[in-house]
Amino acid sequence: MSSANGSGEQHAHVVVVGAGLSGVAAAAKLRAAGISDFLVLEKADGVGGTWRENTYPGCAVDIPSPVYSFSFNPNPDWTRNFAGQAELLAYIDDTVEKFGLRPRMRFGTELLEATWSAKRQLWELKTSRGRYTARHVVFASGLLHEPRLPDVPGLDEFTGEAFHSARWDHGVDLRGKRVAVIGTGCSSIQLVPEIQPLVDKLYVFQRTAAWVIPRLDFRMPKPVRRLLRRVPAAQRLLRGAIDVILRSMGAVMRDAKLARLLNPVGRLVLRRQVRDPELRAKLTPKFTVGCKRLLLSNTYLPAMSQPNAELVPHALAGVKGNELVAANGDRIEADVIVFASGFELRHPPIAARIRGRDGQLLSEVWAQHSPQAYRATTLPSVPNAYLLLGPNIVMYNSLLALAESQLDYVVDAIRTAESRGISSWEIRPEAFRAYNQAVQRDLAPSVYNSGGCGSFYIDESGRNFVTWPWSVKRLRRDLSRFDVENYDTILAEK
Repeated sequence: MSSANGSGEQHAHVVVVGAGLSGVAAAAKLRAAGISDFLVLEKADGVGGTWRENTYPGCAVDIPSPVYSFSFNPNPDWTRNFAGQAELLAYIDDTVEKFGLRPRMRFGTELLEATWSAKRQLWELKTSRGRYTARHVVFASGLLHEPRLPDVPGLDEFTGEAFHSARWDHGVDLRGKRVAVIGTGCSSIQLVPEIQPLVDKLYVFQRTAAWVIPRLDFRMPKPVRRLLRRVPAAQRLLRGAIDVILRSMGAVMRDAKLARLLNPVGRLVLRRQVRDPELRAKLTPKFTVGCKRLLLSNTYLPAMSQPNAELVPHALAGVKGNELVAANGDRIEADVIVFASGFELRHPPIAARIRGRDGQLLSEVWAQHSPQAYRATTLPSVPNAYLLLGPNIVMYNSLLALAESQLDYVVDAIRTAESRGISSWEIRPEAFRAYNQAVQRDLAPSVYNSGGCGSFYIDESGRNFVTWPWSVKRLRRDLSRFDVENYDTILAEK
């Protein structure tokens, strides 16, 4: 078990950084594998990660709840097909209690820097509450961690209230106010229908339109919940059926020509939900379905058709007092600005806190070469470290399911190191290069790369650093076993 040494450091064989969904999954998987000497460091005062921090109106999953849940702790009692934030947070908390994980967690403990010591063959972790060492570190800080705020001239002089949707200010009363929402992504389409009836005037700034399709949301009937509770096989069948649907969607997205066949479906939804032809034209994307993340909502398009809602089909270019200046020069007065502008994926904060064997910060490496990893998980010159939900892993599936596949790889890596007496391992540069060349080659025909849009999947050099190019089956196969033959290893001293 974890212990303290004479220098005041606390040591654990494995340290997990972050107690969101993937961090909790890591803790549970480590325990299930018989790896009990681990700690979870979490900067907040509780579990949940993004589901603890995001409390904006309408916050909910955009993947059906039966698959947006731990495989080892299926929940038969979801009240909706798409669970809300509070219900999901309660589920995460319940999982921690059910599997006895809380004693291994250290809350209020923010990682400041993780440095690999080649001499000690350990990670040295500097935190807000002292120092730790570990043989292995699992970085589970998540994709949706650091809110991204656009650089808007004059924003600091705005006379009203301004905040990001991921840091919702519940002290601001929106009733009767003129509210501007900046962005039309996943968060925006959830919160806009919730606040539209409350505000005097709602302005939604849209840089580019996005495809919106119906969300098959409904209250789970009590008889169905009772069946799922009493017949575990029924729950497995439901989860499997949804997984097949998501995998089929993923297969379509791997070919831009196939994905283009879905465009008429998106246009049909627009025709049915938006009667005004001028507004409909502004809301119609000029790229292939799936090039940007598909948005699921039954209420966003109707909300935008209400008399007090106005679409501003331009980016926000500046702020002057209480006036917002659109990219085309139009000026709009507002009392509140809500930035629904997504999260920082290109420069994730965790990368500026990981210092590898060569002394370089991961953020410095990625600034030169764009984020990339081996099998979305490991990195050259960064021994015994694992990134959950790392570069090029996103697809049309549950992020939690993807992280669980990675954790199979992580657990096998730790077990392999123990059984073979390996002190440290490092992915070989040639294996790393070959893998990432294959990723980029096979992403080229996908809708993400060839769908005709500019999305957060693609960096400034034109490289896709976000999405997975192959099937879910391939991902699960690649991550089912730690391929030690592709790693350089150092044996532990006897």
